[in-house]
Amino acid sequence: MRALYRLILAILLFAGGTAAHAQIAPTAEQSSQIKQAETDLREVDRALDTKVADDERAALRTKALAAQAAVRAAANQLEDQIAQVDARVAGLGPVTEGVAEAPEIQQQRARLAKTRAAVDAAVKRGRLADVEAQQLIEELDRGQAEQLNETLATRFHSPLSPTFWTALFASAPRDMRRVDLFISQGFAQIGEQWRGGIPWQVPLGGILAFVLMFPARVAGRQLGQRYLIGTAPGHRIRRSLYALWRVVIGTAAPLLAAFVLVQGFRWAGLFPQRWDLLLDGFIGACGFAAFTASLGGAVLMRKQPSWRIAPIADETANRVHPMILILSGIAFACILLDAFNQAVGASQTALAAWQMAEALVHLIWIGTFLLLLGRLRADAAAREEADTESTNRSSTGAGLAVITLIAWMLVVTALFALAGGYVGLSLFIARLIVWTAVLVATLYLLLGTADDAATTLFSRESPLGIALTRSVGLRGSLVDQFGVLVSGVLRIFLVLVALGLLMTPFGGSGGLGSFFGRLGTFAQGIDIGGVAISPGAIIRSALVLTIGLALVRAFMSWLEKRYLPATDLDGSARNSAGLVARYVGIALAIIWALASLGIGVERIALLLSALSVGIGFGLQAITQNFVSGLILLAERPIKIGDWVRVGTDEGDVKRISVRSTEITLADHSTLIVPNSELITKTVLNKTLSSPLGRIQIQFSVPLEIEVDNVLDIVLSTFAAEPAVLEDPGPAAFVDSIADGRILFNCFAHVASPRDVYRARSNVFLVLLRRFGEEGIDIGTVAQRLELLASDRTAIEDGDRKGTAPQPPAG
Repeated sequence: MRALYRLILAILLFAGGTAAHAQIAPTAEQSSQIKQAETDLREVDRALDTKVADDERAALRTKALAAQAAVRAAANQLEDQIAQVDARVAGLGPVTEGVAEAPEIQQQRARLAKTRAAVDAAVKRGRLADVEAQQLIEELDRGQAEQLNETLATRFHSPLSPTFWTALFASAPRDMRRVDLFISQGFAQIGEQWRGGIPWQVPLGGILAFVLMFPARVAGRQLGQRYLIGTAPGHRIRRSLYALWRVVIGTAAPLLAAFVLVQGFRWAGLFPQRWDLLLDGFIGACGFAAFTASLGGAVLMRKQPSWRIAPIADETANRVHPMILILSGIAFACILLDAFNQAVGASQTALAAWQMAEALVHLIWIGTFLLLLGRLRADAAAREEADTESTNRSSTGAGLAVITLIAWMLVVTALFALAGGYVGLSLFIARLIVWTAVLVATLYLLLGTADDAATTLFSRESPLGIALTRSVGLRGSLVDQFGVLVSGVLRIFLVLVALGLLMTPFGGSGGLGSFFGRLGTFAQGIDIGGVAISPGAIIRSALVLTIGLALVRAFMSWLEKRYLPATDLDGSARNSAGLVARYVGIALAIIWALASLGIGVERIALLLSALSVGIGFGLQAITQNFVSGLILLAERPIKIGDWVRVGTDEGDVKRISVRSTEITLADHSTLIVPNSELITKTVLNKTLSSPLGRIQIQFSVPLEIEVDNVLDIVLSTFAAEPAVLEDPGPAAFVDSIADGRILFNCFAHVASPRDVYRARSNVFLVLLRRFGEEGIDIGTVAQRLELLASDRTAIEDGDRKGTAPQPPAG
């Protein structure tokens, strides 16, 4: 036995040692990742010691973000390895003082301790590198924001002052020479390349650009429209997808055409390298101008009003469309001239003059557009004075008026800033207004598309919704609700992305990379009471809860439809068993979901103990009803199908839950009684011990009527009624004789208390007819009124005086 024990122990220790050694390789791999990230962060830190340009700052920020993501991933993996090592150490058990462990156990414990120390050191290095990366990213963001603030605060000479024009004319000769040199170099190289003939790359690029710009763009738009008409489900999603497709094809075709055209010139070597910046600017200008024009066309849908997604009148679309085309031309010219100035190396004065001109052109366009909107709103208001829908549009009109007022204030501020020489501030305001308008239009289109796509895909009439309702058993309303929730999540995400993109062209908030970096930090989660709460953990917990509830639903379906009907339990017992099983299953599903979130059973117990005070006071009634419901399900003094009377109400018990009991009354209404009322107060259950109902009829006949004849009539009437049972049989009794009349008390039984009312009515009808035929006078016992002597005297005095006597006191 000892030999066998040592062999098993050696095998286990060998397996444990192999697993412990297997952790060394991953630790070394993650350590190398952390080391590489530290090297990248040191390079970023050294680069910040000097002045950094905008493009270099963006590259450094991307590098720092990548290093931060690498160290976080490595540290998380190493923490998982620490948890595994701790589990192995716990498996070895604690060290007992005074007891010598086997050498193999001691070696294994030392090996695990060494592994843990190495992994823990790597984790600490990763956390430190994470902090350093975050500090560098914040420093880069601060530098970018400081540069933007410096640009906005920089003041040149006012264009209204002679100093500005003097400086401009003084620098003009040198700037003209730079432009002449730039152009002459380009034409010189073109002449050298064309000496041997026109390079074939140039006409090929021109032909491809023409094809992409015109035939391919028009064909792509028509193809998308035909495809959506034939396949897209529903008019809303069809319109949204077509508008989005118009933007995509309207942007991609000109952008690819510009790229192909420029690449043809580059492949032919016609332009010098110095022209690369201008050529890249040409491509960018074509792309943004095409995006602006296609976005405006998709929102306005001037020639296809039935496909328009925005509530815009045809006149508005026709009058606004030229302004969108002008804006596209302005954007194209400004981007191209900016690239030209950078490529030429224009002087600061020339750049300032160009920025003034650009700001002024933008402000003129914005002012013209605002005037056009005001004129359109005035015309619409004049036409809709008698329209009943004008009150519904008042909120939208008020919001548009506020936005217009803010835009006018910004335009006036930009004009004053331009007149004062704050060129950067004026240009920033003008560009911000235009960029915000483009971003809002894009967001409007994407929000509508996301909402239409989500609600169409997850709809009870959609193929996916039908499959979910038939296969999983979900209600149609749940599918619709899920579609609305998905739409809400997508819309919130799009709004957050739009907010991140708002300052991207100006470099004020780190751009979109900073936004997604913050999202990544948020995705890491926060620690609350030792539990890491993150969006991923919440989604995982919600998924586990959904799976758990689905399993409970499937189990309850099997229990109620297959197992319980095969037992000898009645309907009430099946209901009790089903309710208990359902609540136990839901509780287990919730515990499973909380466990996936990192909340153990012990934490749940602490939470329940903390809530005990609130349960004792604020939730006392609910707790009382819950406990009473459990008592009803266990003791079953009231079952489903019982005929009960609660107070003055009487009806059928239809449902018993842990909180309340539902009773259907005779008028088909439902009485909901808290379970505590059924436990603590008096309840009449007419079917608890026996399901029979009893009919009781009382009447009196004169004393001279033959009693046997009356009894025969009553018993034969009972026997003729189909609802009256033979066992126990009907009975008729002489109850008493008083005041010359005989009082009868008769009884009969029916199958259920629910049949008593109708059966008694039938018996009464027959008895009244039979007694009338026999000439028997029936009625109640006559009442005799006796007056005392004092009362008789008061009545006589009242008659003489003509006043009513007062009743005696007491």
